[in-house]
Amino acid sequence: MRKVQLSPKDLKKINSKRGLMALLTEIPYNVRKSLRYYNYEKSLRKLQEELIKIQFWGIANNERIIVIFEGRDAAGKGGAIRRITERINPRHFRIVALPKPTDEERTQWYFQRYVLQFPKAGEIVFFDRSWYNRAVVEPVNGFCTQDEYEIFMNQVNDFERMITESGIRLVKIYMSITKEEQEKRFAEIKSDPLKQWKMSPVDERAQELWDTYSIYKTKMFEKTNTKISPWKVINADKKITARLNAIQYILDSIPYDKKIKV
Repeated sequence: MRKVQLSPKDLKKINSKRGLMALLTEIPYNVRKSLRYYNYEKSLRKLQEELIKIQFWGIANNERIIVIFEGRDAAGKGGAIRRITERINPRHFRIVALPKPTDEERTQWYFQRYVLQFPKAGEIVFFDRSWYNRAVVEPVNGFCTQDEYEIFMNQVNDFERMITESGIRLVKIYMSITKEEQEKRFAEIKSDPLKQWKMSPVDERAQELWDTYSIYKTKMFEKTNTKISPWKVINADKKITARLNAIQYILDSIPYDKKIKV
């Protein structure tokens, strides 16, 4: 077995309660991986403390905040949202992941069902996929017509301008993974009985339609990465790094009081 040389600082980390738990979850034991997880947990906790401050600040100032997570299937959107929300007050945030529209909703203005989910004063709403389904997923899979797609692309920037002008803070995050990483994650999902439910018919075709998704994704960024409402693209091939970067971007995007007492 190859010996691992540890600094006194790393040894202290491994001998802590958190470090030992990280070490014991890996069989065979992997000291380096355990140290990375220890550092991740420590960084995550600090960032989550700041998220609590954002929520306190938002409640006190009647702020309305929307955070959109977009990205390819298996990019880690849900996992990032779970880490963001696991420490904040559940009475003042919602996670929205809308199913496909009903027959009645199909007759309405496309944005209408999303507007119904917007935050009230002092609330944060996280969209696990959003109105941007019509920018990429729907046209790629034939769920909308070309006319519907073009109408959406012509309206979306004005729609977001109205959102921000009304006082709602809008944060847009795109989790980006490589084709190889998506294939790897799909294989893991299919082999895990506790995760197999995550695979949908749309997911099954994601690898086959990779290049088509890329074309529409590029069009989306070219059209909707505006000064008023910019996108933040986060490399999500490494899940733990992506989660930390997503939280940090939210903290950087919201002008909350960092000195607030929680």
